[in-house]
Amino acid sequence: MESPTAPRRRRARPPRTRRLLLCTTLAVVAVVGATAGGTVYVRAGAHPGTAAVPSPAGSASGEAAVEPVAESAADHDAVLGAALASVDVPDGAKVSVAVLDVGSGAHAVYGDAVFDTASIVKVDILAALLLRAQDAGRQLTAREEAYATAMIERSDNASASALWDAIGRAEGLDAANARFGLTATTGGEGALWGLTQTTAADQLALLRQVFGDTGDEAPELTGASRAYLQGLMERITVGQRWGVSAAADGSAWALKNGWLPRSTTGLWDVNSIGRITAGGRTCLVAVLSSGTAAQEDGIALVEAAARAAVTALAGAAEG
Repeated sequence: MESPTAPRRRRARPPRTRRLLLCTTLAVVAVVGATAGGTVYVRAGAHPGTAAVPSPAGSASGEAAVEPVAESAADHDAVLGAALASVDVPDGAKVSVAVLDVGSGAHAVYGDAVFDTASIVKVDILAALLLRAQDAGRQLTAREEAYATAMIERSDNASASALWDAIGRAEGLDAANARFGLTATTGGEGALWGLTQTTAADQLALLRQVFGDTGDEAPELTGASRAYLQGLMERITVGQRWGVSAAADGSAWALKNGWLPRSTTGLWDVNSIGRITAGGRTCLVAVLSSGTAAQEDGIALVEAAARAAVTALAGAAEG
């Protein structure tokens, strides 16, 4: 499904690009900027994708009162929107981003399109396996650990297939994701784990499970399970250290990438999820893309989007 090493970047033939367009209209319930690539939702300190809800008491007029959006949310929206509007997207491609500043709780989701996971689903597969082991009150077996190491660190597909079977394929993944809080992710049909469908917002929800309690509810994974999965994501093989790590300071990252050429179109899915540290701030970042003509074009798009999102959100959180 994918090569264990990333190809050399092509410097020649920059693709024709289009600019992401920013709509500056703000709504009361959610700060929304409609763009050619999707929709931006920004809200400080709330779970990604949640809308403001009516107050139980209602208003004096009898209408349900709406909880106000934090004043800083509008600032986040403006900064993030401007940053994403500067990202060049190859013609016919699309990108979606979700990012959380762990320290401040500020977060944003850009785009609600559904994408193929390719190999980023391997994080989800291992999280599901660890959850099953927790429920059974056992540790992973030596064979499971060997598969897990190869699957995450080297993106080995045979190991992923073995663990996909071990969790019960799509049915097992979907059951685990229901507990993880992923609401728009569906496991791939049969043995096709790489064609699992997901959104950037769901991948951010998964990262919250992997990296700890950064939301209103404690994660389903225990501290030991989280530490194990994080450790593997910090030891990605050298040729695969691209993606959201482009937004990090040096080696302050833990990630998993996925890349998949679609046989029907010849175009590429290129995705990256993980945790990075930049400028003293820790962020969880998920970037999904599809429709680029070459893998290196997808990598360049994912990295540009990750840098823009992290820089924008960090600046807004400081403001």
